[in-house]
Amino acid sequence: MAAPTRVLLVFPRFNPNSFWSLTAACEVWGARCTAPPLGLITLAALLPQDWDLRLVNRNAEDLTDADIEAVDLVLTGGMLPQRPDAIHLVERCQALGKPVAIGGPDVSSSPEAYECADFRVIGEAEGVIDEFVAAWSSGAREGVFEAQKFQADVTRSPLPRFDLLNFDHYLFVGLQFSRGCPFTCEFCDIIELYGRVPRTKTTEQVLAELDRLLALGYRGHVDFVDDNLIGNKKAVKLFLPHLKAWQERHGYPFMFSTEASLNLADDAELLLMMREANFFTVFVGIETPDEAALIQMRKKQNTRRSVPDSVARIEAAGMAVTAGFIVGLDGEGDGVSDSIATCIQASNIPMAMVGLLTALPNTQLTRRLASEGRLQADFAIEQTDGDQCTAGLNFATLRPRRDILADYREVISRVFAPDAYFARVRGLAATLDRAPYLPPFSWRALRRDLTALSRALYRFTRTHPDFAKPFWSTFWFCLRTNPRALQILLINMVIYLHLGPFSRYVVRQLDEQIEAIDAGRWIEPRPLDADRAVA
Repeated sequence: MAAPTRVLLVFPRFNPNSFWSLTAACEVWGARCTAPPLGLITLAALLPQDWDLRLVNRNAEDLTDADIEAVDLVLTGGMLPQRPDAIHLVERCQALGKPVAIGGPDVSSSPEAYECADFRVIGEAEGVIDEFVAAWSSGAREGVFEAQKFQADVTRSPLPRFDLLNFDHYLFVGLQFSRGCPFTCEFCDIIELYGRVPRTKTTEQVLAELDRLLALGYRGHVDFVDDNLIGNKKAVKLFLPHLKAWQERHGYPFMFSTEASLNLADDAELLLMMREANFFTVFVGIETPDEAALIQMRKKQNTRRSVPDSVARIEAAGMAVTAGFIVGLDGEGDGVSDSIATCIQASNIPMAMVGLLTALPNTQLTRRLASEGRLQADFAIEQTDGDQCTAGLNFATLRPRRDILADYREVISRVFAPDAYFARVRGLAATLDRAPYLPPFSWRALRRDLTALSRALYRFTRTHPDFAKPFWSTFWFCLRTNPRALQILLINMVIYLHLGPFSRYVVRQLDEQIEAIDAGRWIEPRPLDADRAVA
């Protein structure tokens, strides 16, 4: 009988200096990175049960040659910012004589970028993994396996292998309820990867995942990684009462976060259901308050509304809002810097991710820009060296590039100035109505929280003394006026230990780019050749 295949699952590194790395916040809470690779541990559960599996997350731990030499096969893959490390990993493993199979969203969008890999798995793994396993077991050592788009039955997706994780490495863990989004935002690749008809897991599946996390000893923050949790409102409304009941049975061991479209604010019933299940934060794509730009990007669901009023309704349901904004849209006007900065401040959104428009592979935006002759020839390469805050504008802009960069610099400078950021935390304290759900008492959790608090206080007082005054005034204000929400408010304050320095880094990068344009050193990149039309 053949020995079981020994497999190493490796999650490639992200650029460590990005908006979402939250490096200082991880250090405060004793974590090594933000979240584990849900895709890889789901893939692990799809593999034959007799295969010998091990996981290495290169964002949290080192990968040695001995790790690679000890296995028969390496499985890896990730997103566009992970591409350089993924390709480096392929070359490293092959030099040691080990074949590599690569999958995930980036190879699904840009399979040509990974021709160096021995195997490429394109699309959702559930739809094609059996073919890959059969080929490997029959002796194949290279191949391309492509799943039918949007056909994976997520009700058959297995329980992720949470047991492969070291929970101490992460700020939070993730699970998934649905895939896909009904909207058609031009810049987004989600509908290209997962379709416009959201497919949902069963209630039993999700509760089994929570049961497993609980059994493994995990408590605290769980993120629903769905790109739009409310994309299928009927399904999520059927699910949430069961989630509430599960929380009640177990004493509310988890607090949830997720991503949803801004029309969540229009559904009072749904807001109440999420409140009762103990959702504490939600990320929404606001992008811009400019309605002409919203219509241009096909995000009409955000038009005809007051953004501050919509955000306030979500906060009144007990959920803090984090949000994404974009500078550099074709339809935006010259006053974009003031309108976005004012919108962020008026909406009391501390954690506002403001980025430059980026044409991602395999999107409507990329296809349009290519057809207009405006897409840069190497449009995907720049995004592997940074994130949307330090890269972007990988196309010929309609407004002068310098003006866009200057507007972006103005937004970053204004909204991440210490006084402005902590003013938004105080504004959030005035509107955030947290439900009184407390997890079961745990000495371990208490020690962790007190350690994190002491680290945060030291950093605000000694490491960043310029942050001390706004922090302390905001801390006492929140403690006095909204103690029930203090945990969430403190999270937003601690995150500034990362976002404050990171915003200054972004401003320096922008100053260099603007100076290069002024000095005549910046040259418009070559456009994509007409015969290389983006599929």
